[in-house]
Amino acid sequence: MKPLITLTFFLLTLTAFAQKPCEYSANVNDSIGSYKVTNEYLMSEKNFAGSSYIFFSLAQTDGLPTLNVQLIQKSKDFIKAQCFDKNSKIFLQLQNGKIVTLLHINQESCGTLIRDNGVDNRINTGIFMFMKDTFEELKKSPISLMRIKYLTDIEDYVVKSELTSELDGKVFHPDTYFIENLRCIE
Repeated sequence: MKPLITLTFFLLTLTAFAQKPCEYSANVNDSIGSYKVTNEYLMSEKNFAGSSYIFFSLAQTDGLPTLNVQLIQKSKDFIKAQCFDKNSKIFLQLQNGKIVTLLHINQESCGTLIRDNGVDNRINTGIFMFMKDTFEELKKSPISLMRIKYLTDIEDYVVKSELTSELDGKVFHPDTYFIENLRCIE
């Protein structure tokens, strides 16, 4: 009886600490090359005098890992364009005090403005590259702050340990996003 209880405890512990499988929105290998990208993950949500959302997804194109960032803004008022250019960066302050910098690719993007029933929606996407040796730091420590440097503006975001989306009620853990997902593009 004692071995049965020990085996049951071991199996329950093993399943509790197992990593969840990687989920991809695209995973293509062909004669041209390979491309895979993880599902989008909510990193920030603001609902006050309009709405804004920041989604991350990790991609790997022929062995080059990148971070895809999607900004969605909704408002009945005018929405200021927040453009990405070659000088745009994302700074991530980790809970261990270190700061990791990601660099935007050399492609200017101000997004697309869509008007729907009197509501303006702006969608902007940027692709950021990891600098050398940043992977290891992002795997070790959760994120506490995120700063995005746009073409003409800088915005700071506090990264929460738990975020329940008002949009769909799902629970996200933005602070450990890289710890849980970087393995999916290695």
